[in-house]
Amino acid sequence: MTNTSLKGLLIEELKDLYSAEQQMVKALPKMAKAATSDELRGAFEDHLEQTKGHVERLEQVFNLLGLPARGKKCAAMEGLIEEGKELIEEGLPDNVQDAGLIGAAQKVEHYEIAAYGTARTHAELLGQSEVADLLEQTLDEEKQTDEKLTDLSVNVNAQAETGTNDVAQSARGTSGNGHRQKVGARR
Repeated sequence: MTNTSLKGLLIEELKDLYSAEQQMVKALPKMAKAATSDELRGAFEDHLEQTKGHVERLEQVFNLLGLPARGKKCAAMEGLIEEGKELIEEGLPDNVQDAGLIGAAQKVEHYEIAAYGTARTHAELLGQSEVADLLEQTLDEEKQTDEKLTDLSVNVNAQAETGTNDVAQSARGTSGNGHRQKVGARR
């Protein structure tokens, strides 16, 4: 980083997020293809469209700051995507793979929640309210996606635990973030 100011830090964070979102646009179709649950596949496909909107929103942010929309390779996202790819290549039973895909996706969401929250706070401190508002919109969407994944994990993890595709055989599940839940319960 050549600029040691908070604004310089924000710009670096935005470049990182731009790269991360572009990487996810490429990774989500592979995750959707690997998902065996129709509901999980649909969630990944929905999030792909949302992620494309995140890229566009970041382009608006760069425009507001008078900067070209450029990414700086996000090594963290690259690593998270690689972990997901390795999971897919393991040849796990369908229900176990779906449980692993949810966990991998939630790692991504938690990274993005932290990154967008930080960038939003920095934008607020710099008096960049329009930028902060755009970042907050994406932050809210990332939180909603995480919640949806947690909801899906209840059934998917129950299936993986029992080795079946019949949720009725299991009255309990574990959320993607490790919390024990009853089927249908919300965190």
